[in-house]
Amino acid sequence: MKSLVLAEKPSVGREIARVLGCRTSHKQYFEGPDYVVTWALGHLVGLAEPEDYDKKYQTWNLEDLPMIPQKMKLKVLRESSHQFKVVQQLCKRQDIKELIVATDAAREGELLARWVMEMVKWNKPFRRLWISSQTDKAIKEGFRQLKPGNQFDRLYESARCRAEADWLIGLNVTRALTCKFETPLSAGRVQTPTLAMMMSREQEIKNFRSEEYDTIHVDCGGFEAVWRGANGDGRIFNEQSAQATAAKLQNGRQAVVTELKKSTKSEPHPLAYDLTELQRDANRRYGFSAKQTSNVLQRLYEQHKLVTYPRTDSRYLSSDMVGTLKERLSAMAIGPYAAVAKSLMRGSLSVTKRIVDDSKVTDHHAIIPTDEPLRLSALSTDERKLYDLIARRYLALFLPAAKYEQVAVTIEIGGERLYAKGRTMLDSGWRQAYEGDWDDASSNEDQEHDNQSAWNKDQRLPSLTQGDKLAVKRVMTRRDRTKPPARYTEATLLTQMEKHGLGTPATRADIIEKLVSSDTIERQGASLQPTGKGEQLIRLTSEQLRSPELTARWERELERIARGEARTSSFMNQIRDMTEQLVKEVKTSSAEYKPHNLTNRHCPECGSRLMERKSKRGTRLICSSKSCEYKRSDEKQLSNRRCPQCHKKMEFKIGKAGKYVQCLACNITEKLEEGGGKARKHETRNLIKKYEKQEPIGNSLGDLLKAAMAKQEEK
Repeated sequence: MKSLVLAEKPSVGREIARVLGCRTSHKQYFEGPDYVVTWALGHLVGLAEPEDYDKKYQTWNLEDLPMIPQKMKLKVLRESSHQFKVVQQLCKRQDIKELIVATDAAREGELLARWVMEMVKWNKPFRRLWISSQTDKAIKEGFRQLKPGNQFDRLYESARCRAEADWLIGLNVTRALTCKFETPLSAGRVQTPTLAMMMSREQEIKNFRSEEYDTIHVDCGGFEAVWRGANGDGRIFNEQSAQATAAKLQNGRQAVVTELKKSTKSEPHPLAYDLTELQRDANRRYGFSAKQTSNVLQRLYEQHKLVTYPRTDSRYLSSDMVGTLKERLSAMAIGPYAAVAKSLMRGSLSVTKRIVDDSKVTDHHAIIPTDEPLRLSALSTDERKLYDLIARRYLALFLPAAKYEQVAVTIEIGGERLYAKGRTMLDSGWRQAYEGDWDDASSNEDQEHDNQSAWNKDQRLPSLTQGDKLAVKRVMTRRDRTKPPARYTEATLLTQMEKHGLGTPATRADIIEKLVSSDTIERQGASLQPTGKGEQLIRLTSEQLRSPELTARWERELERIARGEARTSSFMNQIRDMTEQLVKEVKTSSAEYKPHNLTNRHCPECGSRLMERKSKRGTRLICSSKSCEYKRSDEKQLSNRRCPQCHKKMEFKIGKAGKYVQCLACNITEKLEEGGGKARKHETRNLIKKYEKQEPIGNSLGDLLKAAMAKQEEK
């Protein structure tokens, strides 16, 4: 009798088969003396579509909503049905005694396997492979310590509730909005409050009124002190007051050190990475999107086997890993990591509660290097960048705290107080892992950009004692403006999503990408900004669905289900009630949707204005008239006709007057004959003469067409 192993994808299945000695290769599975290893292709089974419950749902009608099935059905996904059939046939083999679930050791991986088991009507024993890395050693150890399958029943229930909740709210509200406002509008349990959060920031920016202010700086010979008022603010919003204060300081001529505070401070190493923190750092340092980080990290985990399980929400290690920590250092002790890694290996590692804490490890520990030998030459540029972040963070864990002396100076000039701060590094400690490349600003990513904290900037201070008298070398007034809150970057948005409990480490990147692909937000350089469509969508959706608090409460409830502390029936009843309420609000809404993406181009079939719509295949132009189905790509279609003036190929277009070609650079338009025939030579010569005279011609498409047609009529 044999055990059937179900992996999540072919690449993982092949690795498990190799480690288990399954030498016989079939197209969609491997077989050995004791094991048969097959795989899914992501999800093989999913929740049924609305039309699978009732054919009437094939057409989107507002009156048919809400769609709330009594019991949610499953269906085999068409795109992976061939692989499902293979898995189904293997499950029915008489020599298969048990199933070993080897999908991702997480909520989604559990759901994937359980839905397959339900569809094939699995009724034999099953066990669970639960590992945090893909190395041969980890796989072998995992198979020696397989866990009972029912140990993960609550995790499955939580995953199923999440999927059904997303189906009920997402599909119903999306259909309701789309039908009501007659334009594709997408809403969801997590994406809508995330968009609402971004819109709130955008509103703050729009409402912000910038003001000019002055700050006063005094050169005290070797260092600079900054004036601050009694309220601690260094900004002066009245220009006359600023000039008067500066003059008073200038006349003071002598500064006296009235207070001097020295303290030795220590700075502990940063915690190990979870997925969200790694995505933030990769975005700040390298401009990686959250999705890009997830994809690169998956390759480091699965293909190169260099890092542990990526989709974790823990920043700590478990106590059973302590014996493996030096092995990991040994595996990475090459190139830029060799010196620090070898130094750490020579002594005993300092393992503190900031590194190992079982109470803060849930399904998976933090992301750290594995014991797979590192070959930097095998990594792409992006893979090396991401591995470098993980490797240096791992080295920093075992180095001592950084120590520095902090000096805070208060000086007085003519009754006015000024301040300066200095810091001297005494022991770089864990910072040596970064070779001077640690960015202190990274932990203050969302701070206000105003200069009111300029006095906080560290500088090198001379040796000072209380009572010292200093010469006032120069008084400087600097003009600045208050700045609005910064737009979200992916790093700061991930921080806010985590803070408000929106999504999970595994889903946040996809949520951001979904908002981008649905044209509700767009990337503007490093920033994310809501589009006109996104602004209207938030205005049209229910206040309850926009609320991060509601979604966060649902997320907490799902976590309680996973821990066995809450009932699935109670949660799903809440979701069904909320679905009915949200659809009702859309139906009774009196709001209007105004297309934000209208262009000045017109439909060649009905004359209505065309709308610009972005898709994965590029930008498309779609007729804004509900009764017209005209659409085309917005990409330029070049003809074989060449401009008589610049000799470049002219752009092919269709308008009310028929087919024509146009050179926008030279402002030249030619009407084509039916069938797009070639221009006669004498026509071309005449056109050249015409444009050499630089006769005036209108700029609008209508003017261009009229001019071209008038020319033809003259002939």
